[in-house]
Amino acid sequence: MSTPGAQAGHGEHGTRGTAAAAAAAGTRLDPWFSSYADRAHGMRASEVRSLFAVANRPEVVSLAGGMPNIDGLPLEHLAEMTAKLLRDRGTKALQYGGGQGEEELREQIVEVMRYDHIAAHPDDVVVTTGSQQALDLVTEIFVNPGDVVVAEAPSYVGALGVFRAYQADVVHVAMDDDGLVPAELERTLTELERAGRRVKFLYTIPNFHNPAGVSLSLERRPQIVEICRRHHVLILEDNPYGLLGFDADPLPSLKSYDSDGVVYLGSFSKTFAPGYRVGWAAAPHAVREKLVLASESAILSPSNMGQLSIATYLSSYDWYGQVKEYRQMYRARRDAMLGALAEFLPEARWTVPDGGFYTWVTLPAGLDAQAMLPRAVTNLVAYVSGTAFYADGQGRDHMRLSFCYPTPERIREGVRRLSSVVRAEAELVDMFGTSPNTRRSETVEIPSPDQV
Repeated sequence: MSTPGAQAGHGEHGTRGTAAAAAAAGTRLDPWFSSYADRAHGMRASEVRSLFAVANRPEVVSLAGGMPNIDGLPLEHLAEMTAKLLRDRGTKALQYGGGQGEEELREQIVEVMRYDHIAAHPDDVVVTTGSQQALDLVTEIFVNPGDVVVAEAPSYVGALGVFRAYQADVVHVAMDDDGLVPAELERTLTELERAGRRVKFLYTIPNFHNPAGVSLSLERRPQIVEICRRHHVLILEDNPYGLLGFDADPLPSLKSYDSDGVVYLGSFSKTFAPGYRVGWAAAPHAVREKLVLASESAILSPSNMGQLSIATYLSSYDWYGQVKEYRQMYRARRDAMLGALAEFLPEARWTVPDGGFYTWVTLPAGLDAQAMLPRAVTNLVAYVSGTAFYADGQGRDHMRLSFCYPTPERIREGVRRLSSVVRAEAELVDMFGTSPNTRRSETVEIPSPDQV
């Protein structure tokens, strides 16, 4: 029989042993560290999300996040619509639904896609929780660790996060003012083939690119499709901004040139309201079947309440007239942004978007947008460093400025504040000869969600 002292000693030893085992298995901060899947170790918060907590303070002019301005929504109509939906169809709206999404919404999505020159069938459509989930599902069913995804340089930060999570190797292809450069895409795909690398798909945002603000020209669209067809590379066409052109309806989508070679992603977040979290993928038959299975494994079914709310809105309101109002509002904000840049930051260069939410600014030589960000936040203005939009560390000389949410007056004030930051930073570079490659980059640690 053991003595009380021996029992105490055994307990102490057991405690030490447990602590030692935990330390061996993980870290003092996270005892489960060694248990994570390999892909979890590559996860990190995006630079956009990290900015949001500070950028959302009222004293800060945020030119960072891509939140749509929904002040113009017909809230009274939506309130009445929602009340009627719950009274008449509440038991359906609040119940589980099918994994592919409600047929009545898919039928209306087909009509929405006609503006992009897409002739589709409701069976081609999978409703998702925002187009971000569609992006995740496509990557899940196609990408193994080490597979290549080709993407524009720069590219959407949310897509890069998904590709990183699935351990894809992202290879960037250059853009210019007319979008993705066909000759560069051809060269890149050829070199990857010669190296024995498998390209699973090309990810592209052809309309009012996030972050670059440019659009793929009409001439280049069939060229891009033909190049991918010859190299047997699927195209993942992401089009959240296509209806938000300031001067015209959308150009033909890439999917309109090759229905079987393109998976098209759409969303109601930018043209209606992001709070419903409703997007979709239009895909070839076999791909669609796998997307439904993957979606069911992840969420069982998309929200019936969100789907039926969107379907009711589309059928009961002049939604396209609302989109036209958004176009004019965003155009006024774009004009305010470009005018302020010309007045306060003529030493920089920027793209001139014909729609969407963003302009892409090239800083004067020697400046580092990532290193400059803490100074900007201190001066009550926020932007997103260009480094967020590359998988390989490029972009320090660029920043993304968003004009969708602030009023024109706030945009002008934000650019004015930003110009003082840029000039102060330029003076330091002139004084000390600091280069972006050797300069220590500070981090703004303010984690919170953002709409990117």
